[in-house]
Order: sequence, then structure tokens, then C-alpha cells
Amino acid sequence: MTETVQQDLISRLAQHKKLGSAPPDELAWLAKHGTLHTYAVGDVVTSHTEHAVKLLIVFSGSMVIRLDRGAGSIKLFEWKGGDVGGVMPYSRVTSPPADVVAEEPTETLVVHRDNLPEMTRECPVVTDILVHVMVDRARQFNSADLRDEKMISLGKLAAGLSHELNNPASAVVRSAKMLQAGIESSEAAARRLGAAHLTDEQLASIEAMRTACAMSTATMSPVERADREDAITDWLADHDVDDEFAAPLAGVGMTVEKLDELAGSLSGDALNAAIEWLAAGCSVRALSSEIETAASRIYDLVAAVKSFSFMDRAPAAEPVDIRKGIADTLTMLASKARAKSVEVSLDIAADLPRAQAVGAEINQVWMNLIDNAIDAVDQGGRVTVTARNELGHVVVRVIDNGPGIPPEIKDRIFDPFFTTKGVGTGTGLGLDIVRRLLQRLDGTISVQSNPGRTEFQVRLPTAP
Repeated sequence: MTETVQQDLISRLAQHKKLGSAPPDELAWLAKHGTLHTYAVGDVVTSHTEHAVKLLIVFSGSMVIRLDRGAGSIKLFEWKGGDVGGVMPYSRVTSPPADVVAEEPTETLVVHRDNLPEMTRECPVVTDILVHVMVDRARQFNSADLRDEKMISLGKLAAGLSHELNNPASAVVRSAKMLQAGIESSEAAARRLGAAHLTDEQLASIEAMRTACAMSTATMSPVERADREDAITDWLADHDVDDEFAAPLAGVGMTVEKLDELAGSLSGDALNAAIEWLAAGCSVRALSSEIETAASRIYDLVAAVKSFSFMDRAPAAEPVDIRKGIADTLTMLASKARAKSVEVSLDIAADLPRAQAVGAEINQVWMNLIDNAIDAVDQGGRVTVTARNELGHVVVRVIDNGPGIPPEIKDRIFDPFFTTKGVGTGTGLGLDIVRRLLQRLDGTISVQSNPGRTEFQVRLPTAP
């Protein structure tokens, strides 16, 4: 490098946004040990399949890392003129999560990794600047990772919730439509009953029969219910009463013996009108009960989401009920488990203390671990979640009977962006986020895996 070129480089370094404040002799060291390199649009600056070996001082242009985390390609990070990228002093990064690609004609000064030890001795100010850049970059990556993983967890939660809400919501709509017709039938039956000019004694016997509609048949098996409906159908036919009333009457506590009592005081059109009125009332009450049950299920699901997300609580460490958090998580993932016929069991000690944690964050840990366990097992597999108080710590274990983690990748499963799932299915962030969240809570996570049994163990400090 000629002296003129080196002086020009020093001058350009002095105007660099990040490094311009360094002493001239340190800028001269960079100019002497660096190589000016220009990248065309589309050039791969650093491949994710290779070890990163270049400190990149960007003079102009743009270098970008784009990554598909399951929702299309997004810009993960960008370096423009005045930025510094690539390998930094004391950095443990071996390769980027995806290719670093020039998206504009980009000019950089490249310093090879082999020169970094000397740089840390000869250029203390430059080293200090680069370390601060590295810390800021790590903070940005962590913030982006956590935000993206929260969005992915929100997507999982929304998908599970939509499945869970679908059945009770459909039941409410269906029963509400049928209820309108049932009320009209009940009103028509009441008019016919009134036209029968019954005595007070006859009306009293009908009212006594009406109490049968309030009796529960929850313990009645389908076979028993079918037998009762057949018996009532035969009774109605014998008494010249429309057999369409058999189903609603069999669905409650009505029996042939009770109908015999009613027939003892009524006959003909009066008996027909009374049974029609009773059947209509039973139908309306049954539909009302179905609506109440379905609406209560919707209410419970919404309450579980609110509890799971701690949406009304500030994100601060506090005593957290681990039992409730895991139960809410299982509610969110119930539809996914059913779709694979996965048996999920929960075994939590009765004396389990509260853990010191941030509620929303620790529930994200359970979401990731249990969701991964359901993914790992085959159709009809088994997932077990246990929680115990052990030596002043809350210890939660998520165990599955899947094929296990191959030994060659076991040490990498907590690395950022590492995933064994297909493109668009896994982000490789889940376990890395879990590890980082637990570190912030003074907790730990470990894994033991063999074919047929994989156990993730989480240890959290108990609340004071």
C-alpha cells in the first residue's frame, strides 16, 4: 500500500462515524493492517456456512442479514456507511445466523481476525469502541429475538385459542337459533293448553310433571338414553300422542311411570296439549343450559389467556403461581395435543411454593417447552409435566417419550437460530429465548435425552 493510499485511508477513518474519535496512530494501524474491499449488489460478504474471519469497517453502501423465521423473510440486521460489523475483539460469534449480503455497492476496510490480538494491544481506544459496538449489537439482537419469539408465541396462543373457542362459540350460535324456534313452540303449546280448559287439579298435575325437566341426566349412558327414548316413543304411540316429543322428554328426567301418572288425570286433546307443553319447556331449558355451558367455557378460556399473558400486570419479578401458569399453558395447547392424540399429564406437588419470576415471561418458557414436547412425540405420544419443591427451588420437568435428541446436536439446541424443524416451522429461537429468560430470573435449564425419554428441567428460586 502506497503512502498516499494509506494517508487517504487514515483520512477516511478519521471521518468514520464510529471510529473517527480514535487517536491518529490507531487509525494508522487500521489503515496499515486493513484491506480495502468493494462488494457489488448481491455479493455474499460473510456466509453463514463459514467461520467469520473479517472485521468490516463500512465506508459506504449497505450490508444486510435477512432471515425467515416462519413468517417470511425479514431484515434481521443492517450495516450502512459509518457502521462496523463482522468479527469483534473478544467476540465468541463464529458465524452469522444467515448470509450477510451487500444490497448496495458497498466499500469496506477489512481487518482479518488474526490481527485482532495485536489490535487489542496497540489500539486500546479502537478496541474500546468496538467492544461497545458489540455490546450494543448483542442488545439489539436480543431485543429483536425476544420480540419475534413473543410474536411467534402469540401466534401459537391465537391458533390454540381459535380452536378452543370454535366449539363453544358454534354451540352458542346453534343453540341460540334453536332456542328461538323452541320459544315459539312453547308459546303455541301454552295456547293450546289454555284452550283445553283444564281444572285446577289437572293443571297442578302438569306442573308437578314440569319439575322432571330440571332433573339431571348427566350420568345416563347413550344406551340408557336410547332405551328410555324408545320406551317413551312406544308410550306416546299407545296414547295417540305425537312421537316427536319423545326425544326432548327422554333428555330430562321424564319416565314412563311419570307419564302414566299424567295420563291418570288427562286424556285426549288435553293429554296431547300437556305433553306438547312439557316437551317444549324441556327443549327450551336444555338449550338454555347448553348456551350457559358454552358461554362459561368461552369465559374460562378468555380468563386463561388473561392469566397466561399477565396483561394487567407490570413486567416485574414477583411471587408467581407456577401451577396456574402451567395449567393455563396446557389450556392454550389443548387443541394441538388433541390433534396428535397426545396424552398430556400434569403432576404438581400440593405444597409447591410460588416462584420468584415475571409471570408473562415464565409462562412463555412453559409454552415453548411443552409445545416443543408435543412436536417431538409421535401420534399418540405422551408428555408429562411435573413440579416439585427441591432444596429451595421450584423444579419443573417437561418429559416426552419422543425419539430423543441426537447426541451430535444436543450441545447446540440452545444456540440462537438452531432448529431441527423445517423452513417456516421453527425459528431456532425458542430454547435460546428460554435460556435467556431464565438467566434473567436467576433460573437454569438443563436437558437429558435418550430414545424414548427426553427431559427438560427448569429450576427457579422460590419467592421470599
